[in-house]
Amino acid sequence: MAVQQPAAGHADPRDELAARLRLLQELSGRGVRALARDADLSSSSLSRYLGGQTVPPWSAVIALCRLVKRDPRPLRPLWVRASSSLAAPPKTSRQVQPPSPPAGAPRPPRNDLPRDMPDFTGREAQLAAVLAAVDGSRVVAVDGMAGVGKTCLAVHAAHRLADAYPDAQLYVDLHGFTAGREPLDPDPALRTLLAALDVPSEKIPQEGGIEALAACWRSELAHRRAVVVLDNAADADQVRPLLPGAGPTVALITSRNRLLGLDEVPPVSLDVLSPHESAELLARASGDPGGPDGRLARDPESAAEVLRLCGHLPLALRLAAARLRHRPGWTVGILVERMAEGATEFDTAFAMSVRQLDRAQRRFFRLLGLLPGSTFDEYVAAALADVPLRGAGAMLEDLLDAHLVQQPAAGRYRLHDLVRQHARRAAAEQESKPELEQALGRVLDYYVHAAAAADAAASYLSPAREVTAGRPPAALPAFTDKHSALFWFTTEYANLMAVFEAAATAGADVHVCELPRFMRAFFARRCGTTHLNVLFEHSLAAAQRLDDPLQLAEAHSDLGFARYNAGRMAEADAAYEAAAPLVSGNTRSTAELTMRRGYLRWDEGHVEEPLGLFRRAGELYADAGCPMGTAHATAYEAWALLQLGDRENAARLAREALSLPHTDPAWPPTLTARITLGVAIADEKPDEAMEHLEQALASAREDGHKHNEAWCLNCQGVALRQMGRYDEALACHRRAFALLDELFEEHWKIHFLDGYAETCRLAGLPEEALRLHRQALDLAPKLGYRFAEALAHEGIAAALDETDPPAAAEHRTAAQAVLQDLIPQP
Repeated sequence: MAVQQPAAGHADPRDELAARLRLLQELSGRGVRALARDADLSSSSLSRYLGGQTVPPWSAVIALCRLVKRDPRPLRPLWVRASSSLAAPPKTSRQVQPPSPPAGAPRPPRNDLPRDMPDFTGREAQLAAVLAAVDGSRVVAVDGMAGVGKTCLAVHAAHRLADAYPDAQLYVDLHGFTAGREPLDPDPALRTLLAALDVPSEKIPQEGGIEALAACWRSELAHRRAVVVLDNAADADQVRPLLPGAGPTVALITSRNRLLGLDEVPPVSLDVLSPHESAELLARASGDPGGPDGRLARDPESAAEVLRLCGHLPLALRLAAARLRHRPGWTVGILVERMAEGATEFDTAFAMSVRQLDRAQRRFFRLLGLLPGSTFDEYVAAALADVPLRGAGAMLEDLLDAHLVQQPAAGRYRLHDLVRQHARRAAAEQESKPELEQALGRVLDYYVHAAAAADAAASYLSPAREVTAGRPPAALPAFTDKHSALFWFTTEYANLMAVFEAAATAGADVHVCELPRFMRAFFARRCGTTHLNVLFEHSLAAAQRLDDPLQLAEAHSDLGFARYNAGRMAEADAAYEAAAPLVSGNTRSTAELTMRRGYLRWDEGHVEEPLGLFRRAGELYADAGCPMGTAHATAYEAWALLQLGDRENAARLAREALSLPHTDPAWPPTLTARITLGVAIADEKPDEAMEHLEQALASAREDGHKHNEAWCLNCQGVALRQMGRYDEALACHRRAFALLDELFEEHWKIHFLDGYAETCRLAGLPEEALRLHRQALDLAPKLGYRFAEALAHEGIAAALDETDPPAAAEHRTAAQAVLQDLIPQP
């Protein structure tokens, strides 16, 4: 019997040839590796032939045809056409990442949806109910027992809806019923969803709890047409904050429980498939041709037993079908025998799939059940199993073929909850306790070392000290720049939190100490301070158990810095006091602590003490051989001198900080020094000043840091005012404050109000200047910014000199009283 001629109308003969080769593979009933072995081909080459990336030699086509007893001659014309088209650009394999868009280009809409099942079967009534519910109320809850196909239905419906909701297609696993994991709290779930929408961290509330985050989420969705799949919810309380508010976005929820607490959300409950639908799914998923020649038709009793053993559950049916598809020599009766050896429908199906793997693959699969997180990549899988990266990738592909691993996105893998449960049970039964502990230890080692590598690439803070926790893994992801590092942190955020919990539970105190330290830069950019405070609280407890003075000192210092960023000044001061006697033997750590104490003292309104601390920090960094740290201290000292009116020394120190080149123009010392220098020389060298300020603004915008963008704009306003360009100055100030209003960052305004008000006064807007100074006077005492309080009194006095001299005198007296408290008198 000859191979059929290709259908007409295909544009690319390579596609047609690849499709015919895949038909040959289906006829053979073999997996890629088995087919390659029997045809005397390499499996990697065969994969490229089947995927259309490479045109095979004619001898390979002949070998494949002979294996299935088909005449290759009808394929010869198609092969000739495909070979003659080799000058066309090659296709990209699924392992190759698409090129990054050019800088500044808009990013495509986010699509996190898992792959739609090509053998989706039945569920016509339920699918219609889901789509009708979405059309009517924009939210629907799909509930049902484990393995019944809730996620499959929701994802299928989401794909159907994607064209009508083009702004984003989001998916998040809430882990309501994931073995070994607590359900995902609404807080990290909301942060994950907001990050998926590329919402800047500066716009994500750090205070106000779940209500504030949920309000931000609803606000972001209000102007988007998006479809959101909230999979595997534990209960109504978990999912309620994640629901969209006003606007066109739709949400599809799945849960094993009926979410009775969501009165406004229509439910769609799934039962098992009907016998007819189960039989259809088994036939489609197994590739059975049907008719009297099909294996299922030849043994209807065994086929019915397979359906019974699978409980008519789609997940179990697909696993059973996969064995038939890849084992053409099996009868359906053999499949029943293998399935009957297990204890439950799920375990029999899973164990039957696992038994088809070789010894190394079975061990690899069992260990995957130990991973603390949700999705994972080949790097952590390689570290977990202590195998080479290439070997881990190959085994993951084998597990994908066996439907034991899912691939929700390119390069990311996950285990279904039920598969994970089976893997964990198998690992507990077949691996020794020391082996399990060592495997978990390798995962903890991997994440600490990977976080350290990503932190070094981010370059926002001075690098943390070297990793001492565990051993470095054989392979780590390549972080080419800060953007790839931050993308990794965003992708792995939920896993990092789960790994931290696992380390704390396992008593891995060094890991508990060090992992948050390497996440500080990420938290500063994407997650705020709330969680970081909690992490460092655990780190401090771990350091106390270790009884390591340096670890304890750094834990106190890190917790103090987290407290400082959260506005908890007294607690920050107490933590720094505890750290001070413990860091005396380590110059680098002493320098960092000194710098942090300078930030705290300056924001509290002191003047002489923080300047001395910045200078001392610069000296200590120099002694430690850390010129970047010295530049950071110098730049901040320059900024402080500028606020005190010492422009000459501020400019000198800013130029000194800029003399140390850095590859990242948004690096904090560079940004601080450019802003300081631009304002300091605005009177004498306006062109150079504006060049520095424009470079700083461009860097902040490229970096996506809205707070720094507002800072740059406000300082441009100050510089333009000094040049007498009042209209331009006012425009800059207003743009800066519009950014802060957008970010809901009222407390940041204390840094900008005095400059904005002074510009208004000199531009002939005294009432506006007075309003801004009074706003600063109201805000400064609440925040503890005494120096800003003095400036507000001085500004009000200047605004009232002509209209109300007695009141102006009172405010000047108040300003002097504050300054006498802050500045030591000779």
